[in-house]
Amino acid sequence: MELETEIKEFLDKFPFLSLCRYGTNEYIGIVQNVGNNIASIYVYNKLKEKDEKRLFLDLGEEWWWESNRTIPINIILGSRWAPFKPILSTFTIKDFEILYGPTISLQDVMQKRVKRRQIQLIRKTN
Repeated sequence: MELETEIKEFLDKFPFLSLCRYGTNEYIGIVQNVGNNIASIYVYNKLKEKDEKRLFLDLGEEWWWESNRTIPINIILGSRWAPFKPILSTFTIKDFEILYGPTISLQDVMQKRVKRRQIQLIRKTN
C-alpha cells in the first residue's frame, strides 16, 4: 500500500506522466501516441542516470505547460527529445491499459478538424 501511495504522489507531482499496464507489467512514462492497434510510451523506468531522469522530467514539464498537450512530446521538442528515443516502447493495444494519467492520440487530433461554413450574401432589391 505504501508503494502505491508513493507512485500516486509521484504522478500527481508530474501530471504529464502516465501509469500503464501491459500484461502483468506496469510502466511509468510519457505516452507518445495511442492508436487503434499500438500504443507507444517513453518509459521512465528504463532511465538509469539521475541526470537523464532530471532532463526527462524537465522537458516533460516544459512540454506539458507550454503546449496544448495534443501533439506528442517528440514532435514539440524535436531534437532536444532525441536522447530518449531508446526508451520508447511500443505495445499492442489488446493487452495495454492506461491506469492513470493523460493519453495522446494523433487520431483524435485529426478528427477534430474545424468545419467551415459557407456564407452567401444576397442583395436585397426594393
